Amino acid sequence: MKDVNVGICGLGTVGGGTFNVLTRNAGLIKGRTGFNIRIARVATRTPRTDIDLGDIPFSTDVFDVVNDPSVDIVVELIGGYETARELVLAAIHNGKHVVTANKALIAVHGNEIFEAAAKKNVIVSYEAGVAGGIPVIKAVREGMAANRVDWIAGIINGTGNYILTEMRAGREFAEVLKEAQDLGYAEADPTFDVEGIDAAHKLTILASAGFGVPLQFEKAYTEGISEITPYDIAHAEVLGYRIKHLGIARRRDDGIELRVHPTLVPRSHLIAQVDGVLNAVLVDGDAVGQTMYYGPGAGDEATASAVIADIIDAARSVAAESTQRVPYLGFEPSAMEDLPVLPMEDVQSAYYLRIQALDRPGVLAKVASTLSEHGINIESIMQKESELKDGRIPVIILTHTVQERQINRAIEELEALSDIDGKVVRIRAENFN
Repeated sequence: MKDVNVGICGLGTVGGGTFNVLTRNAGLIKGRTGFNIRIARVATRTPRTDIDLGDIPFSTDVFDVVNDPSVDIVVELIGGYETARELVLAAIHNGKHVVTANKALIAVHGNEIFEAAAKKNVIVSYEAGVAGGIPVIKAVREGMAANRVDWIAGIINGTGNYILTEMRAGREFAEVLKEAQDLGYAEADPTFDVEGIDAAHKLTILASAGFGVPLQFEKAYTEGISEITPYDIAHAEVLGYRIKHLGIARRRDDGIELRVHPTLVPRSHLIAQVDGVLNAVLVDGDAVGQTMYYGPGAGDEATASAVIADIIDAARSVAAESTQRVPYLGFEPSAMEDLPVLPMEDVQSAYYLRIQALDRPGVLAKVASTLSEHGINIESIMQKESELKDGRIPVIILTHTVQERQINRAIEELEALSDIDGKVVRIRAENFN
């Protein structure tokens, strides 16, 4: 029985989970594959005393793994950009297959990495980088290979989903964020999570795998959740919606939409019921229709599950001495399309607007007239006299679908009215049609 040698770079949360699951389930994996997956070397800059490596060679220099001739598969779990990029490119140069959980690396440097891997005829897999333990990349690249994917939408950051879930009880953003940090869901600097950067990394990869376009992270639109208030969450519920922080990619004839932002979704939709730190991804294909993939988007052994699935795929190629089975982004290079990422003002959506109006006669008429002048139809409007305070009253409006540029111009005019106080709050709505 052939041994396939794996070298693990990084022994943090995911690296430790990968080591533990590979060790614990070695017999099960052997039974499913017909060969031994052997941890041949481990390197980590911060050694762990709670993991017994036994006689496995260990070092603090991750490049020792790449340069070890016995290692067939390099598992990159150190995170970050530049060192990880150098490590992966060095592994490819040495003819080794690569498995990574690093979504930032793939979203930003993936085009370069896949080009290098294709020249050396090695596998680069990244399932664990998108939605943790949910096998959505495999589903899109393989399970939906017969489909034209029209759009993808998902809750792909557990921290943001946890915060919005807890805010439904009337709690403020800052309070829940502090709790998420105390529980270990959010980093000390939560910017990547709450401002949508982490989700944009993952969405960039999903869009490329779904649509067959190059990775274009720098063109993704990102908007965070720090300005969402319990008031808006409560009134969205009254309108029949729930606010979720979604990544949305949509294929159009003139390009693709690539955007992350707070979104009103119908309360009756399955994705609206996904709470806490869990993730969910919707994929719409022309043949199968809408499918949803749901589960833990992070965690040591949940993410390790996806890492090891990729290791097994790569190990099968090593054992059989075969070539790359599935294209890196699901499409052969000759079939990739150079579709542009559309500017945000070309996106079409319905909108939730909250306007702080002065309690004067004719204010609603002015608001409605301004929206009408820009071709914006109102689906519903709420104004509660009981919420009158300091001569100001909130007006909640839900519009029909319009282009973003129309709503931008209308908001500019509304904010310029003497009867409107402060900024207009705008949250996009999505019905997944």
